[in-house]
Amino acid sequence: MELLEAYASWIRRSCFNETSRRHAAWGLATISLLGSLLKEQWPLPDSYLNNKKNVLNVYFVKVSWGWTFLCLLPFIALTSYVATRNLSAVFRRLGALLVGTMIWFTCTKIFIVIENATGACYNSSAALEVRPEHADKRSCIISGGFWDGFDISGHSFLLPYCTLMILEEAVVTHFVRFEKSWQKHLINVLTLALAFLVFVWIFMFFCTAIYFHNFSQKLLGTSFGIAGWYVTYRRWYLTPYSPGLPPRSTTKEGKRGYSK
Repeated sequence: MELLEAYASWIRRSCFNETSRRHAAWGLATISLLGSLLKEQWPLPDSYLNNKKNVLNVYFVKVSWGWTFLCLLPFIALTSYVATRNLSAVFRRLGALLVGTMIWFTCTKIFIVIENATGACYNSSAALEVRPEHADKRSCIISGGFWDGFDISGHSFLLPYCTLMILEEAVVTHFVRFEKSWQKHLINVLTLALAFLVFVWIFMFFCTAIYFHNFSQKLLGTSFGIAGWYVTYRRWYLTPYSPGLPPRSTTKEGKRGYSK
């Protein structure tokens, strides 16, 4: 358990800190820009990383919101309760996950609508004979065709959004002291789990930038992800009628839960 505590403490100091939280959006935008330029100017040879069936893509990236939701749910609930000792405050903060789900669902649907509206179905990627009987990507693919439309990168949208959300939520551990041993152990496990997700999301975001989609599709996807974070955590969550930001100060009920 001491080793677990040591690793979790290092993660909090080196990754889940105010500096990372404040500058992560610029860093992710830079990765998208430079990676996209690299793909356009100096294409890399095929490798395991641009195989869509690689382990990280199949078991993590394709369900990235599910993993993020699964780890943040107990993390937000525990930190909020220790900080406030108020169940209504806990449920209010958990609303951030509902908002995140709505952003993920809405943006994904928008991307699908845009791709269907701008595309057409062909026999294959090489033999460009139009198949007008298929008006959307799903029916085209099911019939064995190839759909060519403006495909905004869903990975470029969701991976930055998940990363920024985790960084915003994880900083709260610098303010909360967990006095019960089970709370300490659980928060340390969750901290390491969230750190692992951040590493995978950033790494696979970089792989997306250097291997997949075209320049505009990736930059537009990244813009959606950063905008989703900015509108919520930097604007809306500052207002009273919102899930609010993670606790940064103590209340009378939660005074014992905070370090000084």
